[in-house]
Amino acid sequence: MTAVTAKKTTPHKPHPPVCPDCKGAGEITETVRVGIRKGRATDDQQSALCPKCWGTGEATD
Repeated sequence: MTAVTAKKTTPHKPHPPVCPDCKGAGEITETVRVGIRKGRATDDQQSALCPKCWGTGEATD
């Protein structure tokens, strides 16, 4: 007879909470501004690194 051994399961690590500013993407969109003096906003957008999570997408306390 062969002995049946139980499988050892490792617990999964919980996922860290997502950043509320970028919603876990790590990037945000910013409005493009032109002009030296007034810096008027245009309709164009550019992607930028999320300043809260530094691009990781994980929430920091």
